[in-house]
This record gives sequence, structure tokens and C-alpha cells, in this order.
Amino acid sequence: MKYVKQFGVILAVTLTAEFMESLIPLPVPASIYGLGIMLVLLAGGLVKAEAVKECADFLIEIMPLMFIPAAAGLMDSYHELEGILLPLAAVTVVTTVTVMAVTGKCAQGIIRKTRKRENG
Repeated sequence: MKYVKQFGVILAVTLTAEFMESLIPLPVPASIYGLGIMLVLLAGGLVKAEAVKECADFLIEIMPLMFIPAAAGLMDSYHELEGILLPLAAVTVVTTVTVMAVTGKCAQGIIRKTRKRENG
């Protein structure tokens, strides 16, 4: 029953995000609204991390399975992407490296701040 409740919390946030996407006339995907809502709920203490942890861990574990249909769709439309394959690969590499660098710097900053707080 615990997992159903945890999944229900995540589903409620997801449905709220979908509703917001249909109401707000901005080109922002519902998943981004959902991440923001969950961040506010967790940071504000309205939802405890333990209230969604096991279900969230499970969803993260199966996330690679969710990319299979998208990859199959890309393979199906290869002839359309053939002309822009090199620029597409370059953009993919540059953005991947950029995201990794920014994530690493943010993680280092958080670790330093946490250590200062613990030592000082």
C-alpha cells in the first residue's frame, strides 16, 4: 500500500503539471512544471522525501526503458535525419559535455558549502 500512496503523490504532481501546461500559454513542457512543483513541495516540507523515495528510485531505475520507443522512432526516420547527422552529433556532444560540466561544478559547490557548514 505504501508504494501505491507514493506513486499517487508522484501522479498527482504529474497531473497538476499537465493541467498547468494546458492553462499557461508558454512553450514549457509539463515535465518541467512537474519538476518545479515537486521541488517546491519537497523544499517547503509539504511532501517529505521519504513519502516518495522508494517509488522515485524505482522510476529512475526503469528510466532507460522509456527511451526505447524514442530510439526506435529515430531509427525509423533515419532518412529524414541523414542530411543533418553531423551537426546533430556535434550539438549532442557539446550539450552533453556542457551539462556534465555544469552539473559537476554545481555538485562541487554544494559539497564545499556543506563542508564549510559542518566545519564552521
